[in-house]
Amino acid sequence: MMDIDWSEILLRLGVAMLAGSAIGLNRDLNGKPIGLKTLGIVGLSTATVVLLGLQLSEPGKVVDATSRIIQGILTGIGFLGAGVIVHESERFRVRGLTSAACTFLAACLGIVCGAGQWKIVVVALALAFVLLTIGRRLERHVHRMLGGKDEPHQENRPT
Repeated sequence: MMDIDWSEILLRLGVAMLAGSAIGLNRDLNGKPIGLKTLGIVGLSTATVVLLGLQLSEPGKVVDATSRIIQGILTGIGFLGAGVIVHESERFRVRGLTSAACTFLAACLGIVCGAGQWKIVVVALALAFVLLTIGRRLERHVHRMLGGKDEPHQENRPT
C-alpha cells in the first residue's frame, strides 16, 4: 500500500475542491444551473476516490487500480452532467451543455489533483477560464467570418 501523508492529502483534496469551485463560480456569475458548491463537491469527491485508489493499491499495481477508478468516475459523471441538460420542447433547444461540460471538467480536475499533477491542473484551469471568458465572443466572430447563417436563437443561446 502507498502511504500519502496528511499534508499531501489536504493539499490534493483542497486544490481539487478549489479548482472545481472556481469553475462553478464562473457558472454562478453567469446565472447557469450549476455552480460553486456543486462543482467544488465534484472536484473534491473525484480527488477523494483517486486518493483512496492510490492508498489501497499494491506496489506495482497502482496504475491498474487507479485506471479502473478513473474509468468509473468518468462514466458516472456523465449522469450528473446529463442532469444539467434541459430540453425545451417549445423550441426544441438543448440548454446546459457548457455547464455539463464544466461538470466533466471539474471531475477531471479532481482526478488530476488526486494524482498530484499540479502543472496539468494549473494549465487546464487557465485554459478553461480563457475559454469560458472569451469563448462566446470568439465563436460569434468566427461564425460571422466564415459566413455562417444566423440562427434566431443564437443571440440568447446559453453557455
